[in-house]
Order: sequence, then structure tokens, then C-alpha cells
Amino acid sequence: MTPCGAEDHACDGPRCGCARVRVTVHPPSSAGGRRVHADGEPLGLAHGVGDVAEFLRRAGLEIDPAEVAESSWIDWRGVGPEHWRPDATG
Repeated sequence: MTPCGAEDHACDGPRCGCARVRVTVHPPSSAGGRRVHADGEPLGLAHGVGDVAEFLRRAGLEIDPAEVAESSWIDWRGVGPEHWRPDATG
């Protein structure tokens, strides 16, 4: 994954100082699912990490769904990537 587009190093986002996109996954909504934004622009309502990966793919950022939960350039607000319901247990 190279969010900055650099092919000469293993970019992991903001940590390398060259990332162009910051992704925010907001806390679960009262109806379930989590809003996803990239650089402040809404991408959609995700119901799992696969949805986040698909939204990012559509925005031009290829990421394996298995990497979404561990990515340092995705800001998981409130709870981590294992929580998608409003009760924050699953």
C-alpha cells in the first residue's frame, strides 16, 4: 500500500510524511455502521472493514481489507475497527 504514490519506499501514510490522504472512520451511528471520510470528504457508511477498503478503492487508494484495521493513516474514532454497531460491542 502506498497512499502517497511513492514506489521507492514502503509508505504507511502520515508516519512517512508523504501521505496525501487522511481517512477518518467515525464512531458507530445510532442505526449502525460508521461514516467514513477522506480528507474531510464523505465516502459512505461502512458496516465493516471490507466497506472501508471498497470506499478507499473507489477514491483511488488500493488497500487490502486485511490491512484496513492496522493502517496507521486511518483514524478510528471512538472505538476500533472491530466495532460497527451503536452498542460498540460488535
